[in-house]
Amino acid sequence: MTRAEFLKMMGAGAAVLALDAVPGASLIQSANAQTTPLKKNQERLAFGLPDQEAKVDKPVTAIVIGAGSRGSVYASYSSEYSKALKIVGVADINSTRRDLMKNLYGIAPEHCFGDWKEVFNLPKFADAVIIATPDNLHYDPCMVALAAGYDVLLEKPIAQTEKECKNILKQAKKYGRIVGVCHVLRYSPYFRALKRVLDEGRVGDVLSIQHLEPIRFHHFAHSYVRGNWQSAKQTTPLILAKACHDLDIVRWLLNKPCKQVTAFGDLSFFKRQNEPAGAADRCEDCAVESQCPFSAQRIYVKQHRYLYVFDNLPKDRAAKDIKIKEYLRTTDYGRCVFRSENDQVDHYVCNMQFEDQVTASMSVEAMTSSGGRKTRIMGTKADIVGDMKTFTLTDFLTGKQYIWDEDISKLPGYEGHAGGDWGIMKDFVLAVANHDEKYLSSTIDVSVESHVMGFKAEIARKRNIVAKM
Repeated sequence: MTRAEFLKMMGAGAAVLALDAVPGASLIQSANAQTTPLKKNQERLAFGLPDQEAKVDKPVTAIVIGAGSRGSVYASYSSEYSKALKIVGVADINSTRRDLMKNLYGIAPEHCFGDWKEVFNLPKFADAVIIATPDNLHYDPCMVALAAGYDVLLEKPIAQTEKECKNILKQAKKYGRIVGVCHVLRYSPYFRALKRVLDEGRVGDVLSIQHLEPIRFHHFAHSYVRGNWQSAKQTTPLILAKACHDLDIVRWLLNKPCKQVTAFGDLSFFKRQNEPAGAADRCEDCAVESQCPFSAQRIYVKQHRYLYVFDNLPKDRAAKDIKIKEYLRTTDYGRCVFRSENDQVDHYVCNMQFEDQVTASMSVEAMTSSGGRKTRIMGTKADIVGDMKTFTLTDFLTGKQYIWDEDISKLPGYEGHAGGDWGIMKDFVLAVANHDEKYLSSTIDVSVESHVMGFKAEIARKRNIVAKM
């Protein structure tokens, strides 16, 4: 596989949008604005696009711990911006993924490791560590990396417990290191524009936010029934495994501390008592597979969704499908969604009260046909309605509407969290190179706070109480 093929497979690309609120950002005018005609009472918001390259004196060097999908996307920033970032080490127990990254970035054999602990048996040989391991392997490598003198880019969620999150915060302060948490939605053009409008006071004082995370039925079946996050006990609960992005966005937009949380939700559908007559342990043996929207045969073989979880797939379609079917016979990805080992809730409602009596409600839903976060913001001067592609601000006094609808489809990498994956890489590189966490949109302190909101929500849901922060 060539580097270009790899980047295409991972959905990673060169540039993403960011606004001029971050030190070092240089704006250029967007050439991708939508050309949809506006009505007389409408005006388009245009904030421009940035040069996405981190301008540094010498490349920041990094070790990738966890060479799967997320680690590969972050590392791929160095392919486009080699003067900003250089990947000099990799650790992964999966030799196929480890070797792929080794070959893509020319990593020295002595800096390729199986167990992450082996990285720290050597003297410090990079500026930073990118931790993109499974949820249960975030805490230990992060704590060790900070003690060893590395700055850290840490995939979300930070850790599996509130105590561990706070320990990482203390460790970062103790050793004076930078920890950038991968709340990548903050770096998407959509949310950065939304944040800018709020900070400019265009809606007045925000009174309330409604936020929906529609996961999509097939995505939920893939990741949270069959996949790596099927167990809240072994990873983290859905509110953190999936929606810590959303908790962070709400906290970031409001820029106020949360005071109390309540939540409701359950695993209602993906369990044994709901299986149809004729179901089997695996979809290939199921008598009603063709009538099931969650069929593994439908999702992976017919629709070719989420194939990044399968290593060494041939390019030829027929050969590829044969290989996929082999995986479905031997892994959880081929299991019936009603007979899996999952315990994640499939619908979740979280209500939050912030300082100054500001309220927010958030829903995380498995059963949706389409994705893309939906957000409504209610202020004293205007409201905003958005769907991660466009948002409309309506002024109460004049009735005038202000529309943000930048077209980012021509920007390489826009597929990665709507342009956020490489945006965070630019700011992390700048933060490390300048030894200044202010280049990041948030410090580790606020990231920990939004995680605590999630842990408190789980306490509230399980105990049927209002949990104080």
